[in-house]
Amino acid sequence: MEKLFGQYDPELLERLARIVRDNELGELTLEDGDKRLTLKGKKLMPPPAGMPPMACPPVSAPVPQEPAQAAPAAASGTWVKAPLVGTYYAAPSPESEPFVTVGKQVRKGDVLMIIESMKLMNEVLCEQEGTVAEILVQNGDAVEFDQPILRIE
Repeated sequence: MEKLFGQYDPELLERLARIVRDNELGELTLEDGDKRLTLKGKKLMPPPAGMPPMACPPVSAPVPQEPAQAAPAAASGTWVKAPLVGTYYAAPSPESEPFVTVGKQVRKGDVLMIIESMKLMNEVLCEQEGTVAEILVQNGDAVEFDQPILRIE
């Protein structure tokens, strides 16, 4: 466990976060001597008044792969995908302008977005020059690993 507490191991943290999420745990705490790591899950909010509750599939049913995870085949350009599970932020703060908008020219090394995971803010940098052609998610949306976020032409 020293590797986990001595330095952050993103893959291990990601696996632990999935355990918390998949099992709908409120909290998971790991201890190693005087060191402690606590992961807190999200509490599910009831649906707004007037909105019918969503039906959940039976636990034993296999969960199909979501087609939204794959980038549309007809679109040209390069898809920038989420490097980890987390929350997408289009700007560094709620009062700031977004890093990119559709039609904006970008260069290699530009910040495209922030993905918050495990209370860590992770900047996603542009890997090529081009123009932002499409943005598929909204500020504050939850994103999955490898989910297409935006397209650069």
